[in-house]
Amino acid sequence: MVKKVIVAKTSDIPVNEARAFPVGDRMIAVFNQGDKFLAMDDFCPHMGASLAGGWIDGCTVSCPWHAWRFSLTDGTWLDNPKIKLDIFAVSVEGDDIHVELPDE
Repeated sequence: MVKKVIVAKTSDIPVNEARAFPVGDRMIAVFNQGDKFLAMDDFCPHMGASLAGGWIDGCTVSCPWHAWRFSLTDGTWLDNPKIKLDIFAVSVEGDDIHVELPDE
C-alpha cells in the first residue's frame, strides 16, 4: 500500500530549484525540473547536507558541501553506484504536489 502526502503547491518550488519537506520521520527534497517534479531523501550520506540546497544540473544534484553528485531519477551516487538514496514517486493533482511513501 502506498501513502500519498501533499508536501507543497507547484508554485512553492521555482523551476530548476528544490525544497525540503518533513514527511513522516524523514526529510524529502522535491526538485522542480519544469516539466516534472522528482523527490529523494534530502540528506547527503557523506556529512548530512541538505540536497535541496545543492546545485541542479539536468537529472543530477550536487551536494552543496562536498559536491557529491546524485542521480535524481534513481538516487545513485554517480561516483559509486553502490551507494543509493531513496527516491519517491511524485504526482501533481491540481496545484498540489504529492509524494508517495511505501508503507513501512
